[in-house]
Amino acid sequence: DRVVCLSTDKAAYPINAMGKSKAMMESIIYANARNGAGRTTICCTRYGNVMCSRGSVIPLFIDRIRKGEPLTVTDPNMTRFLMNLDEAVDLVQFAFEHANPGDLFIQKAPASTIGDLAEAVQEVFGRVGTQVIGTRHGEKLFETLMTREERLRAEDMGGYYRVACDSRDLNYDKFVVDGEVETQADESYTSHNTERLDVEGTIAKIKTAEYVQLALEGREHEAVQ
Repeated sequence: DRVVCLSTDKAAYPINAMGKSKAMMESIIYANARNGAGRTTICCTRYGNVMCSRGSVIPLFIDRIRKGEPLTVTDPNMTRFLMNLDEAVDLVQFAFEHANPGDLFIQKAPASTIGDLAEAVQEVFGRVGTQVIGTRHGEKLFETLMTREERLRAEDMGGYYRVACDSRDLNYDKFVVDGEVETQADESYTSHNTERLDVEGTIAKIKTAEYVQLALEGREHEAVQ
């Protein structure tokens, strides 16, 4: 009866292949809702970085520390949203329970700079230094979870935002409005303007990730032996 599709902050103003493909997925969901959704309610969640998911940076940092190698950072001033796996699952569950066709759900998430994240991981696992290697193709200085256009349709639901589907079609004669038309909010919801964690706050956040907890337990076990 309900389908929840998982998207990414990279789908907002996309500049790389992953973001563009996820943005197309979102567009198909919205088109389905506009064209008369049937028995199945299809909605979408949009994530920031799920800490320690496959290919993410924290496991890479921990691995380099264990090898005694410096942490490589593309730009220490970059910011990224941080959420753990439990929060990601909770967001999907919330979407299952509250979705209308075409809804987009976003968690209110904190963020940290990549420089502070590297510092936090070293505070927990050991200091090896940081090497700045420069921004790669397809990377942004900050990520966007909700665009300026979407913020106009956003409903604050406590720990989450619900962005209703834009139900307008291409028959512009139906949408004649007198006076000034507001098309976007003053700013997007980004990893630059959300709650910013300092190093201490980032340490507390990464310790909520099961991967980090298991890595710490493994280090303690090695120390005992």
